[in-house]
Amino acid sequence: MKEKNLQNCPLTQALLVIGGKWKPIIISHLRKSPKRFGQLNALIPKISRKVLTTQLQELVRDELLTRQSYAEIPPRVEYRLTEKSKELVPIFKSMSEWGMYLVEKNSENKTLPNNGNRCTSTKIDHLD
Repeated sequence: MKEKNLQNCPLTQALLVIGGKWKPIIISHLRKSPKRFGQLNALIPKISRKVLTTQLQELVRDELLTRQSYAEIPPRVEYRLTEKSKELVPIFKSMSEWGMYLVEKNSENKTLPNNGNRCTSTKIDHLD
C-alpha cells in the first residue's frame, strides 16, 4: 500500500496522533489534574527531557493538550488535557484491559517477548 493511501486511513491517522511509547502515558498522567513539566518528568523517570519536550509539543500541536503559561517569576507552565483528549480515556482503558489479557497470556504461555521494560502498574486504575 502506498504511503499516500495510508494517510487516508483513519487508523493510521489516529496512531500518528497518539502513537509512540510516551504519549498515552503522558495523557494518562494528566487525566486527573494539570501538571508541570518537572512533575511529568518525575512521574515518567525513563523519558529524557528532550523526548518529553518533543512529545508535549506534538500533543499541543495536535490539540490533545493545552500549554498554559503564567506570568510569574520563576516562570510556570502547566499542561492539561483538552476535551478532544478526554475522548481517548475509554480507548486507553480498553487498551489497558487488552494489555492485561496479553500479560496474563504471556505469563501462562511465555509467548510475548520480554523487552526489559517494566510497567509501573498492572492496569491504568486512574482512568476510571
